[in-house]
Parts: sequence; C-alpha cells; structure tokens
Amino acid sequence: MVGREPAAGRARVMQEHWEHYEHGADIGVRGIGATMAGAFEQAALALTAVITDPAAVAARDAVDIACEAPDPELLLAEWLNALVYEMAVRRMLFGRYRVEIDGTRLRGQAFGEPTSVERHRPAVEVKGATYTSLRVAPTEDGGWLAQTVVDV
Repeated sequence: MVGREPAAGRARVMQEHWEHYEHGADIGVRGIGATMAGAFEQAALALTAVITDPAAVAARDAVDIACEAPDPELLLAEWLNALVYEMAVRRMLFGRYRVEIDGTRLRGQAFGEPTSVERHRPAVEVKGATYTSLRVAPTEDGGWLAQTVVDV
C-alpha cells in the first residue's frame, strides 16, 4: 500500500507512475519505474499525456523502435525523440509502451492508433525532447527515475 511501511518479511512494491513538472514555456516529463526500462516506459506515457490522456488511446497498432546512445540520459532523449518522430510521421498517438534496455541499446514497442482530433482532442504538439534537466538515475527506494523537458 502506498504510504505505509511493508509488513515484516514483505518487500515494498514499487508504484510505477509518470508525472509532469513545470519548466518555463515547456514541460518536464518524468517516469518512475521499478527498472530503468520501466522508468522509460513511464516517461513515454508522460510524453503522451502532454498531448492527450494516454488511457484514451487504443493500443491497436504496434510500432517497433530501436535506438542507441552512449549513456542512459542520451538514450532517454533518443527514445523520446524517436516517439515524437513516429507520432508525427505516422499521425498516431501511443498509449502503451514496452521497453527493453541492453547496455547502450534500447528496443521498444509503442502501441497506439491514428490520431483523431475529435476523440483525442490533442492539446499541443511536442516538437522534441531536450537535454534540459535530462536525468536517468536510481531512486532511494531502489527504483529508477527518467526525466527531461520536452519542447512544445
């Protein structure tokens, strides 16, 4: 349970989630996960949530995404920028993600559907992930944090 200490002999369960944080005219996206891959998945959901409610996006079509970078922070930026590119080129929104990270390589899938202005009511267009406040790091509770600011 959130906010309570685990019972004796029980491990605390990581509550994966995403959130936004303010940054001038742009917006920060943050993912918290039990693993680095889980944090990247949550950061991607935060990216979608800048545009529309991720729960309103049907996971009808899968798009494979692969990227590589020399360190986790740059890999996060590459991942989010690949998603922005795929959303723009395919005119799709994604509401579910699957990520596998092997060292400097990421293989992922984004699940979504074509954008419907009437149904999804997109709030803004994300132009790309920046390096502003770019951070991928372990958290005090054994999970992972992945965050950066996106240009809107």
